[in-house]
Amino acid sequence: MASGGAVREVGSKAELEAAVGGARAAAVHFWAEWCEASKHMDEVFAHLAVDFPHAVFLRVEAEEQPEISEAYGVTAVPYFVFCKEGKTVDTLEGANPASLADKVAKLAGPTNVAESAVPASLGVAAGPAVLEKVQEMAQQNGASATGSTHSGNMEDALNKRLEQLVNSHPVFLFMKGSPEQPRCGFSRKVVDVLKQEGVEFGSFDILTDNDVREGMKKFSNWPTFPQLYCKGELLGGCDIVIAMHESGELKDVFKEHNIPLQPQGHKNEEAVKAEPATEKSGAVPEQVGLTAAQKDRLESLVNSSPVMVFIKGSPEEPKCGFSGKVVHILKQEKIPFSSFDILTDDEVRHGLKVLSNWPSYPQVYIKGELVGGSDIVMEMHKSGELKKVLSDKGVIPKESLEDRLKALISSAPVMLFMKGTPDAPRCGFSSKVVNALKQAGISFGSFDILSDEEVRQGLKTYSNWPTFPQLYCKSELIGGCDIVLEMEKSGELETLLE
Repeated sequence: MASGGAVREVGSKAELEAAVGGARAAAVHFWAEWCEASKHMDEVFAHLAVDFPHAVFLRVEAEEQPEISEAYGVTAVPYFVFCKEGKTVDTLEGANPASLADKVAKLAGPTNVAESAVPASLGVAAGPAVLEKVQEMAQQNGASATGSTHSGNMEDALNKRLEQLVNSHPVFLFMKGSPEQPRCGFSRKVVDVLKQEGVEFGSFDILTDNDVREGMKKFSNWPTFPQLYCKGELLGGCDIVIAMHESGELKDVFKEHNIPLQPQGHKNEEAVKAEPATEKSGAVPEQVGLTAAQKDRLESLVNSSPVMVFIKGSPEEPKCGFSGKVVHILKQEKIPFSSFDILTDDEVRHGLKVLSNWPSYPQVYIKGELVGGSDIVMEMHKSGELKKVLSDKGVIPKESLEDRLKALISSAPVMLFMKGTPDAPRCGFSSKVVNALKQAGISFGSFDILSDEEVRQGLKTYSNWPTFPQLYCKSELIGGCDIVLEMEKSGELETLLE
């Protein structure tokens, strides 16, 4: 079925698949209302539809149709997909009219106007003003493949800004509009969920800043909005947040990360009371215990590998940020492990919460014993305790103290061994070094030597430095408090650590 010279708007994945599958040649334009380059390329796209009436021309609003965008790997607009006999044969990203015309001509054959690979519509119907505007907007939006690219310094500055935004609140939402005035249905739904959960959250209106909007897609490797973060980790978009809310898992995640939940008004309380306590509405179904068969199955799964991880998705494709973080740590530590995708089996998903008395995922088990979730695993990884537990249980060869110290020292580019923590130093010298690093704007990892006597004594010998704090940069000892303060005064500290 041909377009007959018109561009057709697509409203669902099923509609798109039917249209593409039933066409000999089809071109699909993924666009966005906010992007001027998209709008002007859409004018060119419409003229091409007139020139090639035997092909099907389709248009998809990328951010209003996230399921379609994700299926076709769309991360920026304008974006074009070219299909023959239902199969994708080519794509084009960016505002490049000549490339678009060339690809359409190769896809659909000669035009009604001319046999040229660049149709007459580009020079006559669209007009030079449109082409000039398209190229201008492409440069402004950074969408054109031939447009200017940002310098490394600008990209670093943007990434630092995005990281600060993500971590500015325990729960943070990138959305269209504001919580009081959402400007898309998906953003509104996530705001409603967070209000129902009774959680305080920060937000950023991505419609007000295109650098943040486009940068977050790459930063998070997530192509659409809204995006919800918890303690700096991506939870997901609208569909995932709603599913977690309905299952009770979102509340469990907030509780696990010590995020306070405020009781809602009478209306919300009534809604909770009116809803039956089913698996859909509660975190753990109201049940006294597990059947013998269920318990046997879960215990068998838990013990099926020395290190067993229950996550959302697979190690290759984690479906939540916390699962991804745990997988990354295990791979970084080169720890062999098996996994189970709890999204594929509700009986396991809900039953394991009862068996482990642990309300959320991921869950990590070593030799059949629960270690904990993502926060605990991350802390154990940072302190070196994870490898110690694994070696104690015979999962990996026993690590020498020297190897453990090396791993700790190299666990962050700038690493401080101190008494206490950066938030609560337990000696004046440690406090002074922490303040010096913070004033210099330097990110650093830390280890409380009061928590581990073996590390405390071992590091004195390893570094040949008898006191604490000790500051390391790229695994090399800088020195103690006096040296750090002298370097701060001279400006050498910031220069060296940069």
